[in-house]
Amino acid sequence: MSGAGAFTPEWLAMREGADARARAARPVALLRGHGRTVADLGCGTGSLGRWLAPRLPGARHWILFDHDPVLLEAARTSVPADTVETRLLDLADLRPRDLEGATLVAASALLDMLTGDTVAAVADSVAAVGCPALFTLSVTGRVELSPSDPLDHVFGEAFNGHQRRGGLLGPDAVAAAADAFAGRGYRCLAFPSPWRLDATRAELTEAWLRGWVGAAAAQAPFLPAEAYLERRLADLAAGRLSAAVHHDDLLLLPPGFAPPR
Repeated sequence: MSGAGAFTPEWLAMREGADARARAARPVALLRGHGRTVADLGCGTGSLGRWLAPRLPGARHWILFDHDPVLLEAARTSVPADTVETRLLDLADLRPRDLEGATLVAASALLDMLTGDTVAAVADSVAAVGCPALFTLSVTGRVELSPSDPLDHVFGEAFNGHQRRGGLLGPDAVAAAADAFAGRGYRCLAFPSPWRLDATRAELTEAWLRGWVGAAAAQAPFLPAEAYLERRLADLAAGRLSAAVHHDDLLLLPPGFAPPR
């Protein structure tokens, strides 16, 4: 999650363009030929499928997994694959049989919302099938704001603490997933995929900023959140504020994987 309401359709729609601009192209090139049956975990409204399916020649069957039936229905009608299937499932309950026949497992903005146990269960299931996996847009815990403010780092650390609440991995997710898959014989490649926000995308930038500051304040109520947010919104309104919200795309390749020539 990168700041605002993680699962509302409105937030997912608002962030879709930023997600598309941020995702790394190289992992998709390495996965050419693996789009026959794609298992899309935590699919939300289907934004990853809308982005990825046209970039995977031969994308035929898309299997959408989510715990929210409303989001699943929105995704079902919008992913441009030959056939689309939906499965209502909490990822903590994912088992190898759920991924049977998959040639690729994919997800977006998901890993940081999982616990270590759930990531291990996902790794077990993917490794049992033996296909590659692509997890895009996992937060790394690093945000760069320009112009800088003396409290940027303090709010960033508080936000990262909020991301780890209840045992969630938050900014530790990429390392945890890489370790989990490496322990099952997979090769792990990470690719930077930062969001670039500024006044040219003011609505998204403001929504992200409010969510980021709000989460930090929930974690550390003593912070002067109102004054800080007021300053940052004034910078945005004046066209001065820009933000790089750092993510990584993680490509996980099974033993013996041969990239396309």
